[in-house]
Amino acid sequence: MRILYLGMPLGALMLLREGYQLVGACISRPNSPGISRLRRALAETGAPLLARPDVTQPSVQALLASTEPDLIVSWFWTRRIPAPLIALAPHGGINVHPSLLPRHRGADPYFWTLYREDAETGVTVHRITDAYDSGPILLQRRVPVPPRGNAWMLARALDRPSLEAVRDVVRGIAEGKYTDPGTPQDSARATEAPRPTDDDCEILWDHPASRVIARIRAASPDPGAFTGLGEGTLVVLEAEPFPNPPRGLEPGDVAWLPSGVVVACGDGEAVLLTRARSEEDDTVVTGERIAGLLPGLLRVDG
Repeated sequence: MRILYLGMPLGALMLLREGYQLVGACISRPNSPGISRLRRALAETGAPLLARPDVTQPSVQALLASTEPDLIVSWFWTRRIPAPLIALAPHGGINVHPSLLPRHRGADPYFWTLYREDAETGVTVHRITDAYDSGPILLQRRVPVPPRGNAWMLARALDRPSLEAVRDVVRGIAEGKYTDPGTPQDSARATEAPRPTDDDCEILWDHPASRVIARIRAASPDPGAFTGLGEGTLVVLEAEPFPNPPRGLEPGDVAWLPSGVVVACGDGEAVLLTRARSEEDDTVVTGERIAGLLPGLLRVDG
């Protein structure tokens, strides 16, 4: 099986370990782990290794066409793959997406999985078509959402299942098990997962504590959920529910208590800020030190 690969280096190395011939590789993040090993492996065969190429350019497409692939495999390639490139391979192209498609189609399913408070997510291997993340499904693996994790932790939790899913589908194609197009996605159940905007990341303190925490988890560690408190902007990276908040606080009011910095939310609830940074300074602080990022905040004992 001659494979043209697009994505992160680890996926290409997995295919090489499985015994497949990589006739070329387009790498989405050239500084990622495994790039040196992949460069050495492809140098031995003379297969081209391209760093973030524009696969819409005729010269790039001509080079990739010369590799004569049987199958195109995408693992965390973050750009649209044009139809002429997919048409090069008799078996077409497959992509892995870190959600249970058709839920959370788009560039940032991690954010929206946590933002929507999904209890379950997973990975989907689907055929690549003209419509982004909309091709027929070949295989899905379900994974529980880590109960206290952020977007980065969720991404790491899906790395291994996604590699295993790609491995199993490529093996199945090589063995002739995926001769049908796959299961069409139900567009009526589709949700979009674009990159979050500032509006998506701004903390709305009139929401219940669970929604506030969901937004914080979804945006952490980057770009971070932010809020204007006092005279500056605070980027909140972690928070947890705070039982029995002080009476009389309105949503967005801040109290510096012996437990730490507490912010009132909607429905009479509150959260304890446990990890944050200022907008001007990337230094992360935790616990009671967060009060130092809020000039003029007075500690309330008792």
